[in-house]
Amino acid sequence: MIRRDTEFKRTVLVVDDEDVNRALLGAIIEQKYNVLYAKNGKEALEQIKQNADSLSLVLLDILMPEMDGYEVLGEINKDSKLKKIPVVVLTSEKSAEVKSLELGAADFLSKPYNLPEVILARVQRSIQLFEGNKIIQATENDALTNLYTPEFFFEYGHQYDKRHPSHEMDSIVIDFSRFHILNELHGRETGDEVLIKIADGIREIFNENFGIACRHDADTFYLYTKHRAEYTSVIEKITAKLISILKSQEIRIRMGVYFDKTHEIPFESRFDRALQACNSLRNKHGSAVAIYDEERHQKEMFGARLLEDFDTAIHEKQFKVYFQPKYNITGDTPLLSSSEALIRWIHPELGFIRPDLFIPLFEENGLVQKLDRYVWKEAAEQIKKWRDKYGITKPVSVNVSRVDISDPDMTDYICKIIEENEISSHDYLLEITESAYTDNSQQIIDIVNNLRDKGFRIEMDDFGSGYSSLNMLTTLPIDALKLDKGFINNIAHGNKEMRMVELILEIAEFLKVPVIAEGVETREQLELLKVAKCDVIQGYYFSKPLPPEEFNALIEKDIEVRKELKAKEKEKEQKRR
Repeated sequence: MIRRDTEFKRTVLVVDDEDVNRALLGAIIEQKYNVLYAKNGKEALEQIKQNADSLSLVLLDILMPEMDGYEVLGEINKDSKLKKIPVVVLTSEKSAEVKSLELGAADFLSKPYNLPEVILARVQRSIQLFEGNKIIQATENDALTNLYTPEFFFEYGHQYDKRHPSHEMDSIVIDFSRFHILNELHGRETGDEVLIKIADGIREIFNENFGIACRHDADTFYLYTKHRAEYTSVIEKITAKLISILKSQEIRIRMGVYFDKTHEIPFESRFDRALQACNSLRNKHGSAVAIYDEERHQKEMFGARLLEDFDTAIHEKQFKVYFQPKYNITGDTPLLSSSEALIRWIHPELGFIRPDLFIPLFEENGLVQKLDRYVWKEAAEQIKKWRDKYGITKPVSVNVSRVDISDPDMTDYICKIIEENEISSHDYLLEITESAYTDNSQQIIDIVNNLRDKGFRIEMDDFGSGYSSLNMLTTLPIDALKLDKGFINNIAHGNKEMRMVELILEIAEFLKVPVIAEGVETREQLELLKVAKCDVIQGYYFSKPLPPEEFNALIEKDIEVRKELKAKEKEKEQKRR
């Protein structure tokens, strides 16, 4: 553990309106302490606030202009941080001593100052008692691991920073993943032994590099240690301790590290950052250490900004609904059959924000449902606008998340916006991801059946990315399969990826369910899918997602193409006659 270094000068603030008294006290104590000065209560309070992290004691006169000592004590008591700094009152009045102690003063010195050794002793004793009491107040050691308790750890860390402000330090969080599973499989005794071994590994590390550590909660440890270049060896040392009691595949250690060079952010906040880095390793294999660096910090700040701006963005319609066309390729000429509504965020200050940056964030923070409903409403309104403008209806599909499905009023809400826009439910397509079906299949089936009874068509989105079985596929109420773009990326004539796509298309044909292929980008992919009897294509080969005003051109072109096809068909019919 870190050695308790006492070879440093603590800082004392001397507050007295008399120049002579300030100079006298300063001369007495400056041989052992760094001395700051203030000539009245107002100036003293400013000094205390500015130096709150480094002050070890305040020597405070009671009778002063502008703000007296009692008022200063009163202001200090209002601030939980300032209250931790001991105050010794300077007074010649006995009655002031009692009142000062009642207001939180730690001690008092009587005027005049005629015994320097007594003053030094009282100052030293006040500081020692205060620092000692703060440490003693926290129970020092965790009973199981003999590491520090969190309270002692954080207090010790604060004290260490004050004494070593120039030391470059690392704040570390170590976590044993799925510890509750280990307890259930092997029992609490084995779990306790694992925690003890982790603590032993930490102590071994500190034999090489000074530091302090605590068990923060059941299976999480906080370490504060001098900066080191790499931490793979740390994980290896802890793992070596655990091998004697666990199989290697059961050892799941994660570590998050925050490197602090300047001590600019609060001590506790450094561990919040280390914890975020540690948590980023959840469900990731092959990496046991994550560093909270500037890139991660900027990402965190960016995410916080997006969350803060969400409601304003909804209100101001910064979110724009784009439409990516779907083309039916079953005939000789591809025809625009429908489109998918996709969200885009045009932020007034940050510009275009990619969906993959904000959608997962909103999913994690419970905002995705509000965003989905925004898209649903905008999409329904757009269907009506196109119908009013062109006299035809082009169906639009919208995404329905697992969160949406679990909401009991989802169906009523969708029906309401359909009714408000005077459009048909048949033209409002609902895309439900394959993984949603596997979460609670019977609940999904009941909800989907209800929607289909009301005329909605259901597309299973991202088919092939989840875990639905073929048997399950035969029982699910769906009207179309959307083949995940991962299947399309590498297809080529005769390769196994193409054969897999062909098998899915054959199954869909047997089930009499049309297939929509997502992510089609090349002519070759289009031709392969057409030969394999895919029904509908969506992807950049035809068009990227477009705002409504640009999508209009696709509708107008499709109207002309259909007119030409109809005219040719009519001409053929006349020739046959």
